[in-house]
Amino acid sequence: MADLRIQGGTVRVLVAYDIGLSIRLEACRAHVGGLEADERIRHKGHAPQYFQFDPPPLRLVREVEPIEVGGRRTSATVEILLYEFGGVSVGYTIPFTGTLSEMIELSCVLAGEPRLETHAEALVAHLLTLIRDHVDQPGLAEPEEDFLVFQVPGFEGGGDAEAILNAHAADFARLLRSERGAPSDQEVQEALSGRVRFGADDLAVLDWNAALLVDREPEDVVSVLEFANLQLLEMRFLDAKLDRSLDRAYESLQAPRLWSALRLPGAARKEMRRVAQMQVDGAILFERVSNALKLLGDQYLARVHRTATQRFRLNEWNSGILRKLDTLDSIYQKIHDHSATQRMEALEWIIIVLIAFSMVMPFVGLGAK
Repeated sequence: MADLRIQGGTVRVLVAYDIGLSIRLEACRAHVGGLEADERIRHKGHAPQYFQFDPPPLRLVREVEPIEVGGRRTSATVEILLYEFGGVSVGYTIPFTGTLSEMIELSCVLAGEPRLETHAEALVAHLLTLIRDHVDQPGLAEPEEDFLVFQVPGFEGGGDAEAILNAHAADFARLLRSERGAPSDQEVQEALSGRVRFGADDLAVLDWNAALLVDREPEDVVSVLEFANLQLLEMRFLDAKLDRSLDRAYESLQAPRLWSALRLPGAARKEMRRVAQMQVDGAILFERVSNALKLLGDQYLARVHRTATQRFRLNEWNSGILRKLDTLDSIYQKIHDHSATQRMEALEWIIIVLIAFSMVMPFVGLGAK
């Protein structure tokens, strides 16, 4: 079978980071306004979903030296998106003209090439130094999440996009999974199962680590995928943060009984405040990420987002996070109940000592006479 040829395509590399609990976007915009990046902050007005972000993210376009990856070079600009919930997404664009086999090889190279992630992390770290005062709990978190978007305006010779996809199913599965070897039929079916179409001339195929967009104007879909990738990152970050919070909370419950009894009265309140703060921070981040995007009125983008969340298994992440938040609430209640029990025991002992003292004092007084 002849190799497909792609003319005027692009490969986008999206890398997501978390830099804090929340970002005060307007303050950042005013602050960055005095820097070189001032004129580069803009919203893409033709992408309707940006008007449905609440609040809309800030976009920063930076000129950079093109980076060579797999024999190809990135564009001279990098796009950075800042979201209120503390997420940052960095996007690189690699112009592509060539065969499908060459695009598969580029996909494999990108999957194992850390250069773009290293470059993106440096950009985000520098940006954080500029806006640190406008970020709650600032800090570049360790996890990152990358996603590849292969955008193809069409294939030489034309033809229906879905028919071409079915005819070259194994090759497209290799593209999405960044695999050089031949996949099994089951793997091919799984990789290509997340399909969404709007018109007869376009097709979106979404997988867990990459997407194929046969579309001449894919910006709205790319933006939804970029946001979904950020959601996955934030769920991973929050899940790990809650794990650490649970470990610390368990340590509070497992303190030796004697040491627990000897602690100062305010120590329990301090532990309760700490656990409550963990719970509140986690719940706020969860709600901000879950409610940041409103796709009402755009059924196509809603289907794209729903398919992406299914491929990323976001519902499973959400369920796990909710369980851990409930567990933190339970631990808070146990610490509260334990503290109340300690106070009651202390009061009982004080009453016993006072009664004993009042009974002994007359005899001590008589003995003195």
